[in-house]
Amino acid sequence: MGAVVTPEGVTFRVWAPNASKLFVSGNFNDWNEEKCPLVHEENGYWSCHSAEAQPGDEYKFIIHTGETVLQKIDPYAKKMVHSNGNAVIIDLSKDWKDHEFRPAPLNEWVIYELHIGTFNREGVDDGAVGTFQTAAKKLDYLKALGINVIELMPVAEFPADRSWGYNPSHPFAVETSYGGPEGLMHFVYEAHIRGIAVILDVVYNHFGPDDLDLWQFDGWEEGGLGGIYFYNDYRAKTPWGDTRPDFGRPEVRNYLRDNAMLWLETYQLDGLRLDATAIIRLVNHEEGGSGDPLEEGVVFLKDLNTEIRERFPYKVLIAEDLKTDASVTAPVDEGGLGFHCQWGNGFAHTIKEILVEQEDANRRFQSLLDVLFRKFNNDAFQKVIFSESHDEVSEKFSRLPDQIQPGDAEGEFAKKKSTLGALTLLTAPGIPMLFQGQEFLTYEYFGDESPLDWQRSETFGGIVQMYRDLIHLRKSLDGATRGLNGQQAELFHRNDEGLVLSYSRFHDDDLENIVVVILNFSHETKYGYRIGIPHGGNWKVVFNSGWNGYDTDFSQVELFSVDAMEGTDGHPFSIMVDIPSYGGLILSR
Repeated sequence: MGAVVTPEGVTFRVWAPNASKLFVSGNFNDWNEEKCPLVHEENGYWSCHSAEAQPGDEYKFIIHTGETVLQKIDPYAKKMVHSNGNAVIIDLSKDWKDHEFRPAPLNEWVIYELHIGTFNREGVDDGAVGTFQTAAKKLDYLKALGINVIELMPVAEFPADRSWGYNPSHPFAVETSYGGPEGLMHFVYEAHIRGIAVILDVVYNHFGPDDLDLWQFDGWEEGGLGGIYFYNDYRAKTPWGDTRPDFGRPEVRNYLRDNAMLWLETYQLDGLRLDATAIIRLVNHEEGGSGDPLEEGVVFLKDLNTEIRERFPYKVLIAEDLKTDASVTAPVDEGGLGFHCQWGNGFAHTIKEILVEQEDANRRFQSLLDVLFRKFNNDAFQKVIFSESHDEVSEKFSRLPDQIQPGDAEGEFAKKKSTLGALTLLTAPGIPMLFQGQEFLTYEYFGDESPLDWQRSETFGGIVQMYRDLIHLRKSLDGATRGLNGQQAELFHRNDEGLVLSYSRFHDDDLENIVVVILNFSHETKYGYRIGIPHGGNWKVVFNSGWNGYDTDFSQVELFSVDAMEGTDGHPFSIMVDIPSYGGLILSR
């Protein structure tokens, strides 16, 4: 489909079942609107071959429907002049080379979500946005931080130069202002040679709604709605306009399937995060309640995930579903949708609620425990958890340090409590994700206008070091904390009055290598705090958030190792530790 480059020119193919005549016009035929007619194939497809067309040429389709003549951009356009300009012929197979990259196992993933337009604007012209090239300049930083997976917010062509990306105008084209297809290929390659996987947010629940040539593409519509690519009844409705794709049409399902394969095969991305999958599989749910099943959307998701898993068993599929429905990540042959994991399941809201609360006496644990140990289908790694994401730190909410200590996001409590959130995140069961700049206390809310202030990575270098240490432990790079990327977790101490939690993490393949996490959600430093634990032996303190090397405002708690002694609280052993205020410890046996 689209403009297919061959040794003898370019073949054009498009789906327009209601067209009566169709031509391709471009600078290879002096923009003549009748010189290159397409031949009608079966099932509404049209095609032609031009020996004159070549990569770099611009083109459009000229669609005749009765007396109406439409100029339309190729739905499969892979490169654009800009979002309402011409399509550009490009040969993405040229110089293609398989990176032969394989991401780390899911249980070892630490994801970093970033937005190309704001992530790094160092060296760009005033008023310009960040690009794949400028983002790639920070890959060494991310590697040193310990990140092994980058999640890109959507990069499909959108209106103008600034956007979050969740309003795709041309789903197959890469955003021109970011550097286009060549820029994305560069970024993925540079990440891969550093051992970093790249997954991409894709939007299949709606398109546009602006600069949307797919709208009434070949002139047909019903009720003033979107035509062949969209539902033309009540099912068209989404929170972003009446632009839900018609999953009942095989041509539309194939269009979305081809899009997924483009990212995974041609660009060699390591996985996809599908935006708002509940809007693909349900109708009316945005009006409250659970919604009604949209069986055509369910079939689309099952078929897509089945094919991707068969063709690319090492690539990962993530659903932003928000319904905490275990069927989303259940196998297709067991009635599920077949995603590997689901993004967003209450962790961010709950940890934020606890950390933002000003009064210790009002802080409650139960909601945190409910999400902390939640599993889907008895698998801890079927959930992606985070304390900040693009949705959680928008203008409506602000970023976590500013919410904790409004107007003083660099204050003692903002630093301690936000990093306590990071400690909880990076020791919890699940796949942890950070949002860009979180590790250096970025406090301005996220939008597509303001870039990250990279000077803060030096100003708060100690906080960055804390994140680096936590990620190092999470991945168990020295082998001492393998339990942190294991399936199992056990809560063994809960003090609702003193606001102390303690749990163990362990790996089924290494039951002796147990990790103990102790968290203090109180403003009081706990000296000589005794905890009953299920396990004896000598315990080394491998992380102490109270080390003032992380920040001079942090409690100066020195603790290096501790020996288990006689039991207490119904456990066969106990340990006595000093726990920093709004902080915690990680111990390895």
